[in-house]
Amino acid sequence: MNGLWLVARREIVTRGRTKAFIIGLVVSAVLVAALAFLPKLFSGPDSYTVGLAGAQSQALRPALTGAAGDVELTVREFPDEAGASAAITAGDIDAAVVDGRRVLADGEVGRELGLLLESANQATQTQRQLSEAGLDPAKVTEAMRVAPLEHFSIGADTRYSSLRTGIASLLVMVLFFLLIFSSMYVAMGVVEEKGSRIVEILLTSVRPWQLLGGKIVGLGALALVNLVVIIVAGLGSTVVTGLAADLPPGMTGIVLSALFWFVLGYAFFSAMAAALGSLVSRHEDANSVLTPMTMLMTVTYLVAYFAAIQPSSSIARILSLVPPFSSMVMPVRMAGGEVLAWEIALAAVLMLLATVGILMLGARVYSRAVLRTGARVKLSEAVR
Repeated sequence: MNGLWLVARREIVTRGRTKAFIIGLVVSAVLVAALAFLPKLFSGPDSYTVGLAGAQSQALRPALTGAAGDVELTVREFPDEAGASAAITAGDIDAAVVDGRRVLADGEVGRELGLLLESANQATQTQRQLSEAGLDPAKVTEAMRVAPLEHFSIGADTRYSSLRTGIASLLVMVLFFLLIFSSMYVAMGVVEEKGSRIVEILLTSVRPWQLLGGKIVGLGALALVNLVVIIVAGLGSTVVTGLAADLPPGMTGIVLSALFWFVLGYAFFSAMAAALGSLVSRHEDANSVLTPMTMLMTVTYLVAYFAAIQPSSSIARILSLVPPFSSMVMPVRMAGGEVLAWEIALAAVLMLLATVGILMLGARVYSRAVLRTGARVKLSEAVR
């Protein structure tokens, strides 16, 4: 194992000090952080449609209009609770106040709309109770104590659906580019060492599996650092811009799952890249021999992007269990919505088995082909 860690350290020190890695690290962090500021720059005033059902709720109309401020607020009246509930279910209104006491919504009411409704209710109830109190100081103090609105959900919580979709879409792009670039680095490193015949010198001191494993571990550590920097930059910018309060619950789980699935995906694709790269001795031939891997990664990306938009679709659910698609589809599904625990466990086990299998196969191909310079080595010949 000492040989493996020596090779890994060499890769980290050599690649980590290059200008390309440092500049790429800074640029990726800046781009992700900048995304958090876009909503502040381009978002216009929020708009809501509120329903009023019952005679006591009608008194809220003046207070709602006065408390709206920069928010575009539309008020609709309904004869009863049933009509307001039907409008909420159909998506015609965002929330409805019934009898001046209860708020109905499809899930939980957003923070801004909830504050508007509460403020209007406070103002209306206070005016009514002050008039009934006769402006007596003691009675005014007592009248100022207004019970808050009671919130009742009549549907699933859909507050974070669009935000989850955005996070999942961003996660797809980050995982795809990190996986494909880090895997290509592994392949190009193998081709470079084979073409220059440095690998012959290295293999006098370490075994082939140590050289391959060290290269994968070293470059993988740098890729993991890149991913962590991107995550920290993204979350840090949301704190600075005040968007952290609007993030969906379970962000810790989303971050940890992204790291876990990235490690598995990187191990799978980097082993495949190293095996394919060991078949050729020139950079000019690398693109053609790596075509199967790049096509597989592209298909995985397209499936994961579809899963970000439709996380509950049958295609997304099935392929999130199938390696290597699960390396990108499963974390995207977890970011986009709720995923059953048994699905996550099954996908993880299958991906682990597939990763171990491709590592063993990749080590076999690498050890048999990396010393054969000159013409391209056939994959079937190296396996046999």
